[in-house]
Amino acid sequence: MDYPQEHIKPYGKEGKKSELVEEMFNHIAPAYDQLNHTLSLGIDRSWRKQAIDTLRPFRPRRILDVATGTGDFAILACRELQPDSLIGTDISEGMMNVGREKVKQAHLSDKVSFAREDCTCLSFADGSFDAVTVAFGIRNFEGLDKGLSEMCRVLTPGGHLVILELSTPDRFPMKQLFTIYSKVVIPLIGKFISKDNSAYTYLPESIRAFPQGEVMQGAIRRAGFSEVRFKRLTFGICTLYVATK
Repeated sequence: MDYPQEHIKPYGKEGKKSELVEEMFNHIAPAYDQLNHTLSLGIDRSWRKQAIDTLRPFRPRRILDVATGTGDFAILACRELQPDSLIGTDISEGMMNVGREKVKQAHLSDKVSFAREDCTCLSFADGSFDAVTVAFGIRNFEGLDKGLSEMCRVLTPGGHLVILELSTPDRFPMKQLFTIYSKVVIPLIGKFISKDNSAYTYLPESIRAFPQGEVMQGAIRRAGFSEVRFKRLTFGICTLYVATK
């Protein structure tokens, strides 16, 4: 399918979305963690914890964290779930370099590694992982359906997919408040901290355009997953999707 967010690109330039997203994240990587926690008022930490808790009963031994960014989710998942190995992939070396330093400081280098990967064409063999996770990165995929299919392919039968993504509330008054916050506050704070106005204009635009709830649930099913469910978090500002292959 053709999804609206696939046509929203950083910097308003022509070219492949993946290349522009890579450029954007390489540029804002040093300020990304501060921005992430500031813009979410720190609530993003509890969202990550809830996502990881959904995997706890399954005790995954091999985990792939797609669009890992600076590795916050990967580090927390490794600490909480104690897998044998966890690989974080991203197209931005700038983001992963921040993650590599954080992993080193956390003394997790023997468990957590990073690899530059195109999410729509992963290099891993079929059935390589027990769990695949994506936290706040799937809306940046150049091809959503292809990315979902690839994550399904590298999962073992019975393996689990967990997705966290920002979303737009659909009920009064949070819908109206979030509209103001995303159109005014996010770009303002983003420009002040990252010095990149375009990056934090792209962010709310991509959130508004991304398929949510039942629509996203259907896309995950079409990629080959079963038992797909979702849960809206914090009045619908974030949505958690969980699926089984």
